[in-house]
Amino acid sequence: MPPTTQLGARGEQIAVAYLTDVGLRVLDRNWRCREGEIDLVARDGNALVFCEVKARRGLGYGHPAEAVTFAKQRRIRVLAQRWLAAHDEHARDVRFDVVGVLVRRGQPAVVTHLRGAFS
Repeated sequence: MPPTTQLGARGEQIAVAYLTDVGLRVLDRNWRCREGEIDLVARDGNALVFCEVKARRGLGYGHPAEAVTFAKQRRIRVLAQRWLAAHDEHARDVRFDVVGVLVRRGQPAVVTHLRGAFS
């Protein structure tokens, strides 16, 4: 597995553990369709949360969460519609979160959870 793929998988593992610890229930991971992939889908009370996870080893290219550009946000919205159409999950609210994970060798991971990062 290439190092960037390993970093992404590790970042998602860390994000799932974090989200679970703060009370979210993960419903789906790495859901794919023709238009792309949703990293995580979770339930937070009455809200259905579509979550993009970005992991980095350093801040040389900015904070990991900054990698979720406007184009990526637009794609996640489309993917959320596809996921909703394919699943029998209902929610009063839908939310888009971003979890940035900074993974540095020999140090604990730093998780930044941006709730409602975009709409």
